[in-house]
Parts: sequence; C-alpha cells; structure tokens
Amino acid sequence: MKLRWGIIGSANIAVKSVIPAIQKSERGEVVAIASRGIEKAKETAAKLNIPKAYDSYEELVADPEIDAVYIPLPNHLHKEWTIKAAQAGKHVLCEKPASLNAEETAQMVEACKQAGVVFAEAFMYRYHPRVQRVKDIIASGEIGELRAINARFTFNNAGEIGNVRYKSEWGGGSIYDVGVYPLSAARWIVGAEPEAVTVHAKFSEAHDGVDMMSSGLVEFADGVALTFDCGMWAIYREGIEILGSDGRIELVGAFKDNSPIVVYTNNGRREEGAAEFEGLDTYTLQADGFAKAVFGEAALPFPAEDSIANMRLVDACLASARTKSRVLVQQ
Repeated sequence: MKLRWGIIGSANIAVKSVIPAIQKSERGEVVAIASRGIEKAKETAAKLNIPKAYDSYEELVADPEIDAVYIPLPNHLHKEWTIKAAQAGKHVLCEKPASLNAEETAQMVEACKQAGVVFAEAFMYRYHPRVQRVKDIIASGEIGELRAINARFTFNNAGEIGNVRYKSEWGGGSIYDVGVYPLSAARWIVGAEPEAVTVHAKFSEAHDGVDMMSSGLVEFADGVALTFDCGMWAIYREGIEILGSDGRIELVGAFKDNSPIVVYTNNGRREEGAAEFEGLDTYTLQADGFAKAVFGEAALPFPAEDSIANMRLVDACLASARTKSRVLVQQ
C-alpha cells in the first residue's frame, strides 16, 4: 500500500529534496503538484515525472485520488492550506515552522483532529535513527547528568533580497527558518518544556526588518539550558553539543546529514552509527514514517501537539528579541 501525495507549491525544498525523497520511498508516490500558474506546475511535473499538474491549490486538495499533501508554501500560508486540506480529508505534512504562532498552530492541529487526518510538522531530522540513539545514550547514564546543550544552525544567502525568508509579514527571519531546529531539538533532548528565554538578534532593514542572526539562552528546570545561535547572514554551520556531568555528545551534522554520533567521556572518544547511517535520506525516512502513521502501522515520532509547544517557544524567542528582555514561555 502506498500513500498518494499531492504537493502544494513548487518551492525549492519540495523540488530538490522532498519530492525526490517521496519517489524513492517504499510507502509513497507523488501523483500531483499544484502551482499558482499552470505553466510552472506542468514544467515541474514534467521534470519530476509527476502525473498531474494543477494551476490552483484548490483543485489539488479536491482531487479524490490524493491521500496526503505536503505544504512547502511561505509560512503565512501554512494555516490556511493545512485547514483546507484537512477539511478535504487529506493528511498533512506541513513544512516547518508549523505557522506564524502557537495560536495558529493549535487551530491547525484541531482542524486535523476534527477531520480525522494525520498532521505532522516536517522536521525531517526526527526520523533519523540517530534521534533515538542519542536519547538511549543519555538514558544509559554514560555522560552522567544532563548539564547543558549548545546548538547552532547558520547559512548565508543575505544577497537574495527577494527571498521569501526576507518578507516580515510572511513569517521571515532566522528564528522561523533555522532557529526552530535547535529549539525543537533541545526540547526533545531534555524531554520537558522550557521556562523562559532571552534572545538577542540582528534585525536588518535591508531585509524587511527580519532577524538575520539570533543568539539565545533557553532555560529549563534544574539549571539546564540551551544556548543557541541561528542565522541567514553567517557562514554555514550546524550541530549540537550535549554536555553531561561525565561526558558529552557531539552531533556535527545534527539536522541535515548522516554524521555519526561522537561520545566523549573519561574513557576516551568513540563513534556510533558511521556505517549504519551512511546513505540514509532523512526526507525519505520522513515520507515512510508519515505513511506508516497514516496506515496505522506506527506512531509519529512526535505528536501533532508538539508543534504547538514548539511554536510557544518560538513566540517567546521572537518576543524576547524584539523587546530585549527575558520572556517566560507560555505553558
């Protein structure tokens, strides 16, 4: 049994990563794509061997031969098309961030629940076997008690002034675009929700006033904290360091590649997963994981409500950056 996918929009992430990944997956196939112009839809469909092309998102969600949709639209459109797709009976994989704020995300999750469809935010890294392995290492006590987390995700395409990431009203900015990765990862590592945040950001008038670089402190209980930075105007880098009382875990390519888990303790350095992770495609793992959830074969790695909690943290980070103050995270 294969999940029949419709793609709402022809963003680069869809064309270059998600569509090819679904086509490689065991449990999915892409049957249609929609764009706001029929020529663009036809061009993308022909290039990627997709059977059907639509010139409106409405037509795609109305297609009875589509089971699920992937939404890679600009952030301000996530809520509208998640709800419309759910009301049409389609399961929804929505690109991160889920929406512009926690309130919108809650409405999306509720709409999917009422329609009886699966909703997931497209954090592809969560489907990598490294995620559970890291939790197992922490739970084993090998690195002792958790003390702190440091995470980073930056890249530089500041020259692309017209990029949708640089439109404030559309949900542009580095916290929305890449900061959500360290924030979601810290919540997963700690296994609890944070209490407060303090964020300092570089806002650029040349980029419609969005945050082009943000650095922050996220406070959890028992003195544990995440220090993070994210940016769209700095050299590319990504990774997570998890610090314990007796050791640490380093994930060099925590979000996008298959780097092994590196563990440092008083006994030395060791790696896990170098051979096992080789050749894995996190987007393909995501497609198969989502399909299994739809077919009732396995649960999603994170429930839909997790997206609401993550957006509460995003809301707090943005508020802190704008007001230059410590902000409590809504619980």
